[in-house]
Amino acid sequence: MNHSKAASFTEFEILGFSHLQEYKTPLIFGFLILFLITLTANLLILLLVALDHRLHTPMYFFLWNLSLLDILITIAIIPKLLAVLLEINKTISFAGCFFQMYFIIAVGASELFLVAAMAYDRYVAIVKPLQYNVIIDIKACIAIAAIVWLLGFLLPIVSITLASYLPFCASNKILHCFCDYSVVIALTCTDVTLHTNLALGLAIVVVFIPLLFVLWSYYRIVISVVRLKATASRMKAFSMCSSHLLVVLTYYMSTAFLYIGLQIEGISYNDRVFIGGLIYFLTPVVNPLIYSLRNEKMKEAAKKYFNVYALMLLCILKCLSLNAC
Repeated sequence: MNHSKAASFTEFEILGFSHLQEYKTPLIFGFLILFLITLTANLLILLLVALDHRLHTPMYFFLWNLSLLDILITIAIIPKLLAVLLEINKTISFAGCFFQMYFIIAVGASELFLVAAMAYDRYVAIVKPLQYNVIIDIKACIAIAAIVWLLGFLLPIVSITLASYLPFCASNKILHCFCDYSVVIALTCTDVTLHTNLALGLAIVVVFIPLLFVLWSYYRIVISVVRLKATASRMKAFSMCSSHLLVVLTYYMSTAFLYIGLQIEGISYNDRVFIGGLIYFLTPVVNPLIYSLRNEKMKEAAKKYFNVYALMLLCILKCLSLNAC
């Protein structure tokens, strides 16, 4: 992203959790552990889905994409935050700041579109089970994933590019733990009504349209399940949706809290920064836990490959010990 030529400085300073300096050490270890858990859990899903043929289905294909997006958003935020907390490097260039801002918004948008695509997958599986393999084939999966990624990464370009040309002459201190759009444009010394309206329009497209699609999908699913006569069939249908429904609730509850809850008076600005940042960090670690803890196929795949690799490791260690003797 090109930065504003009207700016009187060439970089921003990310303050992070400046109001929580007395808790700096726990914060550093907490975010480091969160970073490692998130990467490990999501990389494990990527590995298991790629290796196990039983997981080569549309649902796990979309889950693979979701895990990849979770890894990307984690990498986009936490390493720089750790550098800020450790006071290694609190500054970020204009181009770097706007690229981080764009990347976080693009990945977040892609995740919300993907959650909607996963709702469509569950809708077809339950409402049109006999046509499932025809409607959701490998070509359809790739096309849906391509649309999700393209929409997510194309939609924020205009608003972020325009924002990068704003004159920043008031302050270069970002009162957040990353380059958040609303916080950064608040540092300008000009009217930002157009940019605020663009951001609102983007939020409507990215948040509310996928939400309406998810609600429509589950409305059709519930109607279809209620019509089933056998209780066992109803339970099976609902269990097919349970993991995805939990992910949907996680995303939209966190998004609603981020955009609506934090506007409530009485919450201090410092608390808004902490809560807002925490929402971005927790979602990527919750998703793999939901799918790994509630999914028997994922558990079986993990057990299978852990046993294989453990056996291989034992064989290697045994060979090394024999050679040493």
